[in-house]
Amino acid sequence: MWSFLSTLSLLALTTTTSACGGHDHSHHRRAFPSTQLTRPTRPLEWGDVNFLQTTDTHGWLLGHQKTSFPEPNYSGDLGDFASFVSHMKRIALEKDVDLLLIDSGDLHDGTGLSDGFPSGGIDGHDSNQFLKRLPYDVMAIGNHELYVYENTLDMYNNFAPALKGRYLSSNVNITTFDPHNNTINVPVGERFTKFTTRKGRKVTALGVLFDFTGNDVNTTVQKVEDMVKEEWFLSAIEEEPDFFLLAGHMPVQKDNWPLVFNAVRAVHPETPIMIFGGHLHTRDCVQLDQNSMSLASGRYMETVGWMSANLSSSCDKKSPSHSPVTFSRRYLDTNRVTYQFHSGTSNHTFDTPEGLGITKGLKNLAKRFNLAQVFGTAPEDYTISQVSYPNENSLLSLMGARVLPYSLTLARDPSAFNSSSSNSSVTIQGVNQSVNPFFMLTNSGSLRFDIYSGEFTKNDQLTASPFADAFNFVEGVEWGVALGVRDALDEAGEARRIKRRGLVSGIDEVLERREEELYKRGDVRKHYLEWLSSMSTLHQNRREMTENLTLGYATSDACPGIGDDTIHIPLESFSIPDFISSDDPTAIAGTPTSKEITNSTLVDLVFVDFIQDQLLGILNDVQNEVGTDKQKQWADGDVKTYSTLLSTEVLGVYAEGNWN
Repeated sequence: MWSFLSTLSLLALTTTTSACGGHDHSHHRRAFPSTQLTRPTRPLEWGDVNFLQTTDTHGWLLGHQKTSFPEPNYSGDLGDFASFVSHMKRIALEKDVDLLLIDSGDLHDGTGLSDGFPSGGIDGHDSNQFLKRLPYDVMAIGNHELYVYENTLDMYNNFAPALKGRYLSSNVNITTFDPHNNTINVPVGERFTKFTTRKGRKVTALGVLFDFTGNDVNTTVQKVEDMVKEEWFLSAIEEEPDFFLLAGHMPVQKDNWPLVFNAVRAVHPETPIMIFGGHLHTRDCVQLDQNSMSLASGRYMETVGWMSANLSSSCDKKSPSHSPVTFSRRYLDTNRVTYQFHSGTSNHTFDTPEGLGITKGLKNLAKRFNLAQVFGTAPEDYTISQVSYPNENSLLSLMGARVLPYSLTLARDPSAFNSSSSNSSVTIQGVNQSVNPFFMLTNSGSLRFDIYSGEFTKNDQLTASPFADAFNFVEGVEWGVALGVRDALDEAGEARRIKRRGLVSGIDEVLERREEELYKRGDVRKHYLEWLSSMSTLHQNRREMTENLTLGYATSDACPGIGDDTIHIPLESFSIPDFISSDDPTAIAGTPTSKEITNSTLVDLVFVDFIQDQLLGILNDVQNEVGTDKQKQWADGDVKTYSTLLSTEVLGVYAEGNWN
């Protein structure tokens, strides 16, 4: 395997850069550290029609900047990608073929660039301005554009118009007002679009969202099975194009793409269909028939998808039937080594003025949002699933055993620790006046990304925990009951609880129903981790091929050939609990008790507001099962605010007190 020194940037957001020779000196290039990256294995296969796809970018526009692998593999920023697209467009012109750029949704919620805006801002508004500068041919809406109405409205007013009819939301509407102040219910973008490529090929495109149920008020998501029966849909697909382009935020397997595919096939049995999906954060490919290919290209700007198709014979209208289309696909690591390899450029010829301008603009945005603010220096890597739980290097263990107890104890009593956190950059106000020890619970899904050794910044805080949940509590829960709640919240505990009721035969059904509901609300963590685990198992033999290989994604899918553009040692993946908790309250320094705890000891049960409804129901259920003397039925009126500290802030508070 070939490898050579990367020209990528791994520097922090505040790194001083040097002017790059041969370009406008108002732009600056990043420094070139000697980080070894594995080179792509082979050139791309070009066809008559070619596609580059991004999906689930979630604000990762400045690249992955940490030096621990696999992060360097994904270190290219949006400016680098813009330069790459420009070079690939040039190559397409030279080859006299079409090249289209596609995105399948989820631009919000993930990094400080999208979520670190000052008070009064709108999530993703500023970072999305840079995505609008790329020549996307089609973009589709994602579920993360719909959790907050203000974000959806911003997409409707300020983002969709820039795509000039190419931002698609076939089954997603928003309720807003027309120029005469009348209420209207309209698509966020367009339901479909028809256009002609540079080479004269006619395209019919749609943008479909899965059956999402977690959308905010004044937004609606129509079920896919109902959408394909709509008159507008049947009219849109009536005329045969040269190919259908179905972009959407929906997995290419195990979801409803076949409903859309079959509806098109009922009218056009052999017309080529290209499907670009997403949402599960996985690399995946499947062919529903010989004239179609469905591709999903990962997450967080870690992967750019490539698809090519040879349509010449299949689109010969004089032929009595279409010939099978020849497809290829590839998963490209997003770094400058990959980009330069496939664009035939060098360090001195790769950057374009537009690409450099986007990089500079993103860095200025990061500076404006103060994303380089350092809370401390993480001594080690803490990952979500690359080590078993519990483990010293597990981010879940760190959060439950140390971060939550420390930060929320400090919130209640700033004098509890002799640390620098009394000078915390976060204003902490303790609200709870209870003298009980506490027991804390949160959902592990609130942790979205790993923490790597080195400076821990405001941006790292937001990538690791981007959801601003509040900490609430109920006072005076018996310790034995609190432990039962923790067990019941986790899948294994849930199964044991059902078993105790004699409903063994219903365990699988209950868990499946629960998982389906989480999926409909947008939680894909379990699916992503299961995929990681399966890839790790399938490619176990690569761990013996360590020469010139780095840690990264190892992919198998349902399409022929090898999809990985660069060969990696597969990431380890371990199962993790659905919920995490703090330790025994008596073991937590700073809590107001040192006596031995028993099942009847009263504790304050602290939790994030996101799980409040679920937790209260289970709390009452467990309490009844345990048969405790305290038969209080807990309700929303019993819930109090524990601290003004939010879940997005606890890691920073901990780092200031313990990583300096």
